[in-house]
Amino acid sequence: MTHPLKTCAIIGAGPAGLIAAEKLAEQGYRVTVYDRMASPGRKFLLAGRGGLNLTHTDEPDEFMAHYRDASSWLWPYIEAFSPDDLRDWCDGLGEDSFAGSSGRVFPKSFKASPLLRAWLRRLDALGVTFSARHDWQGWDSSGALKFIGPDGQTILVTPDATLLALGGASWPKLGADGSWTKLLEPSGISIASLQPANSGVLVEWSDLMKERFAGAAIKRVVAICGPTQAKGEAIITQKGLEGGVIYSLGPDIRRLIEQDGQAVIHLDLRRDLPLHILTERLSKPRGKMSVSTWLHKAAGLAPAAIALFREERATAIKAPFDDPVEMAKLLKNLPIHIRGIAGLERAISTAGGVKLTEIDDHLMLKERPGVFVAGEMLDWEAPTGGYLLQACFSTGVAAAAGMIDWLNHAKH
Repeated sequence: MTHPLKTCAIIGAGPAGLIAAEKLAEQGYRVTVYDRMASPGRKFLLAGRGGLNLTHTDEPDEFMAHYRDASSWLWPYIEAFSPDDLRDWCDGLGEDSFAGSSGRVFPKSFKASPLLRAWLRRLDALGVTFSARHDWQGWDSSGALKFIGPDGQTILVTPDATLLALGGASWPKLGADGSWTKLLEPSGISIASLQPANSGVLVEWSDLMKERFAGAAIKRVVAICGPTQAKGEAIITQKGLEGGVIYSLGPDIRRLIEQDGQAVIHLDLRRDLPLHILTERLSKPRGKMSVSTWLHKAAGLAPAAIALFREERATAIKAPFDDPVEMAKLLKNLPIHIRGIAGLERAISTAGGVKLTEIDDHLMLKERPGVFVAGEMLDWEAPTGGYLLQACFSTGVAAAAGMIDWLNHAKH
């Protein structure tokens, strides 16, 4: 079935926008994807540098828990386009997926570029048109979409339905800078402020820590902040810490910083070793061994973990090295004082966005009939591990379904 007079504009060529374009084009709609960058999928390609973690094999309840407050409203969309559906889609493009031992799902190539190339070939075959270097400027007085084109000219477009998939505000040099907030707010659309998510935290390290251990990994730790606990690894940076366990604590860290101006997280540097066994090991005589050698042999700590322990002990805690009970407690519950969060320019994703109150169940803006929103523009966040891309894909599919329903039934 074709729809010769039904045109759809997709603004934003990330995963949410591209999957929506695919679903719409499969139903015969004329689809044009507009993007301010010279080529599509720029941030998608960046995500692929780490192996392109598409989704996760968690059971549904465990999977959805990663979306925290947004889990209940996101669930219908993720159920409708599930992790299994995303894997089938990936496989269908000739990039077979696999699940690692951690449950994370990747294409076997571990790269985004082959998948994106195959995807763009499919979209081209479906008749999807791309308009690069088109910077969206909102709507004109008649309701037409207004763009600044590649030559600086103003371009007006009046589609039958529009999807906004402009991303958040992280990695702005790749196209998503959050400037769309200023275009939606005049329409009375309420937006939760955009903040860095999956971002590093700032810690006041000593010069020694910066010079010798920046880039080192603290592996197999448990990190705790408030009610949240995460397992994984943290990376020491010049300015603080980053890595999966830090990202998982992001909402709690932000809340504490907003409330108190700082936050404290606690690290268990030997999560696989019970406190009483660690105490027993540290109770053996140190002899002539240096403290670092002793901690390495008795506690099994790597040099970076030892440095982290000594750094915090030197700045905040005066527990003696000859008290095995206190030492063990500290190694199992090491406080790290955080003074802030790294900026949006290096954050992996964004928290905040268009509030749930502003959209209907089909992801259409209540104040803008025929205009839908998907992906990171919506007010949700999730840690890395496949949860980010899954929600972008799922909301893109849901928005496309909403557009099709609206186009078929709306009187316009």
